[in-house]
Amino acid sequence: MDTLNRNTSISEFILLGLSSSQETQIYFFAIFLFVYIAIVVGNLLIVISVIFDHHLHSPMYFLLANLSFFDLCLSSVATPKVIADFLRKYKTISLWGCMAQMFFMHFFGGGEMALLIAMAVDRYVAICKPLHYKTIISHRVLIMFILLSWVTGFIHTTSQMAFIMGLPFCGSNVVDSIFCDLSLVIKLACTETYFLQLLVIADSGLLSLVCFILLLISYIIMLATICHHSSSASSKAVSTLSAHITVVTLFFGPAIFIYAFPFNSYSVDKFLSVFYSVLTPFLNPIIYTLRNQEMKAAIKRLSSY
Repeated sequence: MDTLNRNTSISEFILLGLSSSQETQIYFFAIFLFVYIAIVVGNLLIVISVIFDHHLHSPMYFLLANLSFFDLCLSSVATPKVIADFLRKYKTISLWGCMAQMFFMHFFGGGEMALLIAMAVDRYVAICKPLHYKTIISHRVLIMFILLSWVTGFIHTTSQMAFIMGLPFCGSNVVDSIFCDLSLVIKLACTETYFLQLLVIADSGLLSLVCFILLLISYIIMLATICHHSSSASSKAVSTLSAHITVVTLFFGPAIFIYAFPFNSYSVDKFLSVFYSVLTPFLNPIIYTLRNQEMKAAIKRLSSY
């Protein structure tokens, strides 16, 4: 902390947001407020349903509840301030507020990435080794999956923040986004950051790309295995896998485009930033609920109490 304070002459960053039109920002305020309320309600419904409905006490739903918790946390890092900023003419964030946003965005983002891999492992064992499923995916293994997700998120965000904590900020403090993003903030440093940008690309972009490719390969193997099952079992498994594949694509797609390309050729797209931090946590509960009869039934039972 002292290192950052010594090297920095600015105390806050200016966020340009999505639009400079006050009228347009009122519309954005209403839309983002509705979406955030839906995120909180939708993800909490899944978490509460899994906790209190014994029909959902299985490894798949245990991991799904944790995914919903990660989505809720990820969206809550920046979205409340984004919503409030739509009502402000000047959008600013303190230096340490900016650092906190980046820390927790990568913390929950890295944790969710690890959790999606754990969910793929769970489905792979369930489909490809069904007779050994309960032995392999035990309660101990599930706890290990969750702990590994949190540890992965912490290691990922610590490695990311290590790139920026010692940088001097003494010039422009304008961030062309709705929240602080590492790839944008790092370019504001009063020093050469090309090598650091490459490290960020390797840490976030290539890691996301490799994980995404490996997950797609695993899902292709699972789909090939499903073809040998009975029609009723195949239909349910395909429905579950399609939801997983959709969520994985929504999560990794924007992250890959944001971080996997050289900064001097591509800038961070505001739409992708919104999609990654707001729309994905909004869509995930809808995808899992609409394509899962057991989850829809559990939510109906919960709402009837």
